[in-house]
Amino acid sequence: MGSNPIVVSGSSTNRTTRPNNNKNKNNNDPCVSSSAFVFLIGSFIILGSICGLYVRFLMTPNVHAGLSAIGCKEDDEGSWSIGVFYGDSPFSLKPIEDTNIWRNESAAWPVANPVITCASASVAGFSSNFVADPFLYVQGDVLYMFFETKNSITMQGDIGVARSTDKGASWEQLGIALDEDWHLSYPYVFDYNGNIYMMPEGRAKGQLRLYRAVKFPMEWTLEKIIMKKPLVDSFIIPHDGKYWLFGSDHRGIGTEYNGQLEIWYSTSPLGPWKPHKKNPIYNTDKSMGARNGGRPFLFDGYLYRVGQDDGETYGRRIRLFKVEVLTTNVFKEVEVPLGLKASIKGRNAWNGARSHHLDVQRLSSGEWIGVTDGDRVPSGDASRRFNLGCASVLGVAALVILFGMLLGAVRGLVPLSWCPHDFGKRSDASLDWEQSNLISSRMRLFCSHLNRASSSLRTRIKPNTCSGSSVLALTFLVIVVLMCTGVKYIYGGSGAHEAYPLHGQYSQFTLLTMTYDARLWNLKMYVKHYSRCSSVREVVVVWNKGQPPELSEFDSAVPVRIRVEEKNSLNNRFKVDPSIKTRSVLELDDDIMMPCDDVERGFKVWREHPERIVGFYPRLANGSPLKYRAESHARKHNGYNMILTGAAFIDSKMAFEMYWSKEAAAGREIVDNLFNCEDVLLNFLYANASSSKTVEYVKPAWAIDTSKFSGVAISGNTQTHYALRSSCLEKFSEMYGSISNRKSEFNHRMDGWDV
Repeated sequence: MGSNPIVVSGSSTNRTTRPNNNKNKNNNDPCVSSSAFVFLIGSFIILGSICGLYVRFLMTPNVHAGLSAIGCKEDDEGSWSIGVFYGDSPFSLKPIEDTNIWRNESAAWPVANPVITCASASVAGFSSNFVADPFLYVQGDVLYMFFETKNSITMQGDIGVARSTDKGASWEQLGIALDEDWHLSYPYVFDYNGNIYMMPEGRAKGQLRLYRAVKFPMEWTLEKIIMKKPLVDSFIIPHDGKYWLFGSDHRGIGTEYNGQLEIWYSTSPLGPWKPHKKNPIYNTDKSMGARNGGRPFLFDGYLYRVGQDDGETYGRRIRLFKVEVLTTNVFKEVEVPLGLKASIKGRNAWNGARSHHLDVQRLSSGEWIGVTDGDRVPSGDASRRFNLGCASVLGVAALVILFGMLLGAVRGLVPLSWCPHDFGKRSDASLDWEQSNLISSRMRLFCSHLNRASSSLRTRIKPNTCSGSSVLALTFLVIVVLMCTGVKYIYGGSGAHEAYPLHGQYSQFTLLTMTYDARLWNLKMYVKHYSRCSSVREVVVVWNKGQPPELSEFDSAVPVRIRVEEKNSLNNRFKVDPSIKTRSVLELDDDIMMPCDDVERGFKVWREHPERIVGFYPRLANGSPLKYRAESHARKHNGYNMILTGAAFIDSKMAFEMYWSKEAAAGREIVDNLFNCEDVLLNFLYANASSSKTVEYVKPAWAIDTSKFSGVAISGNTQTHYALRSSCLEKFSEMYGSISNRKSEFNHRMDGWDV
């Protein structure tokens, strides 16, 4: 450009050659020398380090991480599991934990829902991502549960079966009862003429099939193809001398998906079947409960149909309908309340987001039992989180470039080498095309404008000024937050703080705190947070002084009970309380805030060692005389012999009775006189009662002392506080023997929870 063309001779055709002005432009590698490259690499290292720390200390671990190789993999359909309920009628069902069933074998005091999960199936030998659609079959005192289990390898549904001999408190996984080459679910099981039949959904095959048990419950054979229709969630019931088949066919043009229902009738479950004259019975919005959601049942002479509300998300909730008229010409039903209360613990509850199936039956004892499925996340949650995570990462990339421009490390938004006019050596035809092509010229203009904008941005912001530095700091903060958010969405799972099962079973504990009127602000925040932890059954507030608050003042997901004490004494913390229904009690000061996951981990460790004090704040009392020191002293000597009960799990019966025994009377008097050392006393009592290990430490990911913000810390003077406790150590050693030789080391657990 600006030079005359050179005519080269000596060839059969004359040729015009353009000079290559870029000959030496790329002699040096720009990536090696450019500040932009160094800046981007540095940014990658810094952000990667920050995200590593975030994952290490703040991200909730996956409860099923050890099972990921064989099952419990993240699935876009959800993480369904199954729970058991009991009641005097189908309308008074309560979860199994409310019946206070205890199982020593699995350290479940009491047993809590869910009773069957993907882990139950996977550990038993058949990999499963989730379990759903439970149906019961009752044989005397033995319960069989058939359910859909999504195979983690084939990614299709199979029919699993489990057996219970204790009314549903524990379940033995028997294996896969039915496996076809297509997806199976909704295993409706019933009796007819002395045989046991199963009619699962298999719409992928395009048929509704009936199977007969050859060797119940594990061997089945195809009895008959009832219909060559891909019916969804179908059941057969006898009513008024006929058999009725309810199901949904979503194939038709104009059919509302999950909002359609059809009925057929026959004189036998084997057919032939005739359609109801009002078919389709429903073709309405998917939230109206048209699609079946479990087994229908009879109660007080009325037939009830279970439907599912798929409005907000698939399987959002169960709806119950009372059938008023069912004839070959007319069908009429009205919705009635079911009575099952939805959890308000959100994702921390096994059924916090949705529940779409119910099978309720009456036992020979007259009691009703129900099984239902539940999920903690809505449908499609995995894809939604992945998309949000990718969007966050892209946002980070854009902000990093912006940050580099403000620093001057990145000179332009678009490198000149990306523009069409600077692609290096090209043919004459290419150059001629670029000159005449409108798109190419506009792209050159767009690149130029972008780079000019980046230069003017740095000129306006002026990083060296106070306002410019503030913009840089704010931009960096947004980058870090957005990056951690992206990592959390992509790798952090559902974000739920799930309970940790032990021997395949879950349990619950009571949360107990001691406080008074000046700390009400702490207490309200405390109750709102911890009541939503998965395994918390009840919050007990020991009110030592002042006017107690009204229960309506608390935002709680579980019952709150305020126990008003006559005397302001620290001994009240361990008072015997017959109203506590769980064996485990978490003594937790109202000024300590930590993640629910830390609480759940501590609860699992206590269930492994219920004879110990299991907590989050270790101390080492040693020396002559014994001296009370901070946790750093225990770390320095790699051991501890006390756990502070301001944040510790204990056996309510054993600990409370021990503390209020005659042997502990003198110790309690010291606690009252000093208004201190109640936790030190309990540690001595535990050590005096056993020759084996009596304390166990669990490291929290993080913990915050909220009393620092409210200014109502009980022990504000650390030096005086430690001196009082050192005095207690000496006195309790004289009474109950020294604990200096009862040292436990850190980092002895295989799971690394005590590092």
